[in-house]
Amino acid sequence: MPAEVQRSRNSVMFAALVLAALIASETGLATIHYDAPPPNFVFPTPQGTKYLSDFHGRVVVVDFWATWCHVCTQELAEFVRARETFGNSIAVVTISDELPDVASSYLQASKITLPLVEDVAGTVFRIYSVSAIPVTLVLDPNGNVSYVSVGALSWGELSQAIERAQSNPSAGTRDGGVLQ
Repeated sequence: MPAEVQRSRNSVMFAALVLAALIASETGLATIHYDAPPPNFVFPTPQGTKYLSDFHGRVVVVDFWATWCHVCTQELAEFVRARETFGNSIAVVTISDELPDVASSYLQASKITLPLVEDVAGTVFRIYSVSAIPVTLVLDPNGNVSYVSVGALSWGELSQAIERAQSNPSAGTRDGGVLQ
């Protein structure tokens, strides 16, 4: 193969790799990896301070959302349905980076009783690399990521992800840094 053709091929390959990396960094969750625990974080609850890792032994659904996101607010019903369907075998944690009390007021007005992390400073959003919402993670009982959804999520997708996480927990560890 002539050197000029090879250089042209290499340039195209390099451009494709750079483009893929840019797209992944813009839309992907760079700090989240399948079969590994996501970053741990602390949040207040009526029962006291909780850590994400406190839910070890249960499937955990983590949802990043906002009140202004129509798809996000529609999905809240699916998370309520998941909790009703799967009972105490799962935990649901919702995270909003809106101003104080915006998301909690929305949940209260909508009569939705899902746990909420008000991430006003956007710290959890940043550590999870969330740049667009909605984002949903499903963690298996060992605390490892088993499913990721970026964008709209249907009940079928969510229930299948929960069932898979329940039946095939990874052999991972719940170690990892705690975000406070």
